Amino acid sequence: SQEESMVISQCLCYNQLCGFLPLQGHVVRNWKVRWFVLLQDKLLYYKIEGGKKEPSPKGRILLDGCTITCPCLEYENRPLLIKLKTKTNTDYFLECCSREERDSWALDITGAIHAGHPVQVQELHRMKNSFKLLENISLHNIVERMYDSSTGIKLTRNLDQGNRYKETFTGSALVDWLISNSFAVSRFEAVTLASMLMDENFIRPVGVRSTEAMRSSDPSEKFLDDSTALYMFAESSKKSTSSKEEVHFNISELSGTIVKQGFLVKQGHKRKNWKVRKFVLRADPAFLHYYDPTKEDNKPVGGFSLRGCLVSALEDNGVPAGVKGNVQGNLFKIITKNDIHYYIQASSKAERVQWIEAIKPLT
Repeated sequence: SQEESMVISQCLCYNQLCGFLPLQGHVVRNWKVRWFVLLQDKLLYYKIEGGKKEPSPKGRILLDGCTITCPCLEYENRPLLIKLKTKTNTDYFLECCSREERDSWALDITGAIHAGHPVQVQELHRMKNSFKLLENISLHNIVERMYDSSTGIKLTRNLDQGNRYKETFTGSALVDWLISNSFAVSRFEAVTLASMLMDENFIRPVGVRSTEAMRSSDPSEKFLDDSTALYMFAESSKKSTSSKEEVHFNISELSGTIVKQGFLVKQGHKRKNWKVRKFVLRADPAFLHYYDPTKEDNKPVGGFSLRGCLVSALEDNGVPAGVKGNVQGNLFKIITKNDIHYYIQASSKAERVQWIEAIKPLT
């Protein structure tokens, strides 16, 4: 249709309204990465074939009468989900790369859902910016709910500065949990509640970031709504440093600070096919890892040290030597110090520039 032929140009003009997101299938409940485009009244999603978006949408989500749930904690291993329920009771689960990306998508989708109802939009903004905790709120009740084995906060092992901590949760995970369990309406309210839990010694910070924030003179900055700030129940055991036998060979390279993350399309080394991968750029130590977003586990499928690497943009006119397939463009190349060539495709020239500028200082 004429509408769908204009989608690509719309994408280029409004980059914040389009991007890669994993989507769960309705018949086969697996996860597929699709290119999403948010229009005024619908979400279109496209299949990627050979590194290029297909011209016609694979499907569409009509937003009229939709309800959105964000944060959505229905999948334990996927904490960054957005759930859309259409007025025909069809559920769509979309996954983002980071909390910031998830909240940005949710805000834009919510605006599109309520675009024809200005009163509802005003009410949503009022709730988002409001601060009114529940009357007679019980911190003991919150903590009991947090401990619940099925619906409580999910405890995981995390690394910080080379130290491994058992049974921890991140600041952003606790904020998500408090909102999804209706203890708070906004993230600001949830941060205030989490600060109260910390002040009353129900939870405590562990690791460098959260511990340093605890020393802040500003009460509003003591608890961090951040995916790299670690916390645990106050009565939990202290940190434990793994023995050499337990440490996997890549533990140290995964302990660096996350500098940038997002979805990119990568050419395979053997089959030369193109796959959407979630890339995570870390510093100290400097590594670039990539993950398969269709898999349930959160383990990288590849990665390499950035020390001694060369990174450069590739011309968009024509297909460079070493690149196979009918690619969309916006390519860049990373050559490791072992002379391994990685060909990667961004969704736009601006995104390509951002990735190159983020990688260069770490080489």
